[in-house]
Amino acid sequence: MNHWILTLITFIPTLGALAVLCLPKDKASAIKWTALIFSLPPFVLSILLWTGYNFGTGGLQYVIQIPWIKDLNIHYYMGVDGISIPLIFLTTLLTTLSLIYSWIINERPKEYFALFLFLETGMLGVFTAMDFFLFYIFWEISLVPMYFLIGVWGGPRKEYAAIKFFLYTLVGSVAMLLAIIGVYFNVHTFSIPDAIQKLPFAGDWTMQSLAFIAFFLAFAIKVPSWPFHTWLPDAHVEAPTAGSVILAGILLKLGGYGFIRILLPMLPDAAQFYSMPMAILALISIVYGALVAMAQKDMKKLIAYSSVNHMGYVMLGIAAAAAANGAVADKAMALSGAMMQMFAHGLITGALFLLVGVIYERTHNRDLDQFGGLGAKIPVYGGLLSFMAFASLGLPGLAGFVSELLIFRGALPIYTVITALAGLGIILNAAYLLWMIQRVLLGPLNPRWVEVPDVDRREVISLVPLVALTIFVGVLPALLINTFNGPIMNIVKAASMTGGY
Repeated sequence: MNHWILTLITFIPTLGALAVLCLPKDKASAIKWTALIFSLPPFVLSILLWTGYNFGTGGLQYVIQIPWIKDLNIHYYMGVDGISIPLIFLTTLLTTLSLIYSWIINERPKEYFALFLFLETGMLGVFTAMDFFLFYIFWEISLVPMYFLIGVWGGPRKEYAAIKFFLYTLVGSVAMLLAIIGVYFNVHTFSIPDAIQKLPFAGDWTMQSLAFIAFFLAFAIKVPSWPFHTWLPDAHVEAPTAGSVILAGILLKLGGYGFIRILLPMLPDAAQFYSMPMAILALISIVYGALVAMAQKDMKKLIAYSSVNHMGYVMLGIAAAAAANGAVADKAMALSGAMMQMFAHGLITGALFLLVGVIYERTHNRDLDQFGGLGAKIPVYGGLLSFMAFASLGLPGLAGFVSELLIFRGALPIYTVITALAGLGIILNAAYLLWMIQRVLLGPLNPRWVEVPDVDRREVISLVPLVALTIFVGVLPALLINTFNGPIMNIVKAASMTGGY
């Protein structure tokens, strides 16, 4: 079972998608239940994966490696460690909750739920694949279903947003493919762990630099880091609610995961050389994302730009870990904060997009100037929105605070000025979120919304697990930190010395 658990987690959603496609299109209830039922085993298995992981031994576990294309030395190679396990859990959790929330989808539900399950396979595959060929296949699989989810079930400008999302991501994918081919010709393997050990282009600075830039482009677009972020607001605003949840909660994390899993340990010289530019781009993302979020009147676009701000902190932690100077302990703390931020951002921003969807379904409006006074009218919704907004702005005791604290504590001795300036993002972050709460929940009630109902049971079921985990991670962060501490320390040690391992 241990050898096949990753295969089951990854491909059970695909079986679910096929099962959904076999159902009659007019059986909407059966389609929805089938999709939900097939999303539960990966979620349960991801919990077993986490609880069964041997933290004392560390390293890759649950490994399966079977020859696939022998002439090219390509293997069906899967494995996980403390970096990927929390992201796998987050993927299965958010997919299940998004499917529950998507019960309201009545337009072409068969295609919608099948694509959603297929998307889950792509995302899970990225986190489990240990062969570059397999990694790239899953990376591309995660692109196609989201394109159709935005393009078919999105808002008024859905075609434009879907094409922009696809083209941006495709540019990054092509760059990454060229880099993977270059790595293969240099080290003659598609195995990610083997390539990290062999340090591709260690004696060829030009090629290592080109490979780093190509991988960086692919991952930075996905994060997204400024100036590669412009696809994100359009995709978020036009995507269906559950699509926005997955986009913010998981798809953005594929880029951060790629930086940590591949770039830092495999190309350490280039990572050190480009760490300062990465830190500067992170600073711009943090401040720019917060300022532009503050200027938004569309509630969904405000949350979308907040993702640029929050993922900027992830990039700052990664840049600090890649730096040539600084103590290993500081770098490890910064990178641990980046991992924590990815997990916390998935919980918090996923919940915020669900809450935007809740109010939009009732009012068909996202203009902040059209609201006001809803806190007294729909108190449960008001309480949930306020809670997740405070979590997003970094209230102590909640998940967002711990992650940002670790990043700032680790990065400050390494990039003192940049990190200090990044502190502006925290102030601006609080400003636009409090402003959002004020305009939506406080003040006189707009008479147009006198009959607006509070959250229903389906929405509560979708939101409560995210609220509970936001508190749990904020109060007991050691569970997460202990999970990825070992592999992060190995990566930092590798990236801290010229020539890596």
